[in-house]
Amino acid sequence: MTSILLVEDDAELVSLLGRFLPEEGYELRVASDMASTLRAVSELEPDLILLDVVLGNEDGRDIFKEIREISDVPAIFLTGRGLESDRIAGLKMGADDYIVKPFSLGELSARIESVLRRAGANSSQRSIDAPNMKFGPLEINEQTHEVHLDGSLLELTAKEFSLLAFLAASPRQVFSREQLLEHVWASSPEWQNEATVTEHIRRLRLKIETDPDHPRWITTVRGFGYRFEPVSA
Repeated sequence: MTSILLVEDDAELVSLLGRFLPEEGYELRVASDMASTLRAVSELEPDLILLDVVLGNEDGRDIFKEIREISDVPAIFLTGRGLESDRIAGLKMGADDYIVKPFSLGELSARIESVLRRAGANSSQRSIDAPNMKFGPLEINEQTHEVHLDGSLLELTAKEFSLLAFLAASPRQVFSREQLLEHVWASSPEWQNEATVTEHIRRLRLKIETDPDHPRWITTVRGFGYRFEPVSA
């Protein structure tokens, strides 16, 4: 169930949303000051926060700054201030939306759904973009078939990428040329020359190694084959 943290000290609004949001299918938790909000964010990890800008003697914007130190949870500001400058200031702070009181429950529901959709899309994209194998400056992303070294995108062929990804998936494990033919090329020495592996290792080293003659990432284990070194010597 999608969880929402409501940061609000207006008892009437808390009561109203306490009935409405669960009926909409949301799990609702409530906080009313900075201490309880930060504790709830840390312990409950809500999917979205509804944050009133004015909370007694506390400023909701100050609370939001503290939230951003520990979480990137989507947030919608609730406020009685309808000035454009206030809305712009809230959005520039990083709020995902800004609702001016009084608001209808239908509008609130629509805005919550919109923010959650955007957050879900962004989360999915971040998941795709994030490297699933990272070794210091070397990042390998098997979803996008991209390799970055020191922040720069390397131009690898499909087979070079497959070879690097296979070796990196089992750091320090030694693979013979025969094993690499079997797993990366789906072939065997009877059908393909083992020199194919040697040549692809050479080309790969030219692209990822600072000194291909003294490789850091893909080393040769004489008499056995090759292995990926996750940490430089």
